[in-house]
Amino acid sequence: MPPSPLARVRRLCLALPDAHEVEAWGEPTFRIRNKLFAMYAAAGNHHGGGRPAVWCKAGPGNQELMIRADPDRYFSPPYVGPSGWVGIYLDRGVDWSEVKEVIADSYALVAAKARRTTQASSSPTRRAKRT
Repeated sequence: MPPSPLARVRRLCLALPDAHEVEAWGEPTFRIRNKLFAMYAAAGNHHGGGRPAVWCKAGPGNQELMIRADPDRYFSPPYVGPSGWVGIYLDRGVDWSEVKEVIADSYALVAAKARRTTQASSSPTRRAKRT
């Protein structure tokens, strides 16, 4: 029996450096430095809308391009879709190498931002000289 969609998503996400899993909103979410880069949506949960899926952050304009290119595979997920996230259905003819790429792209977007935030908060502040 092949692994479940969740098992495959979990393996792809947790293979990325410093990635960790946190349950939120009743679903597994995947994060780097506690910043969300992917979320699993089970078919039976209201997030999944009857089909298992993974939601990922997409670069500017990519969500629209992906959905227009293949609306049977990609969709705008509830809640985060307006912020550019893209959903990938995981129940019909899934191209797992493509899912891996989308997850990796999402991770890279979030990791870069998380690094900038961490660097900014850890950089020393200049103190004014007292005269």
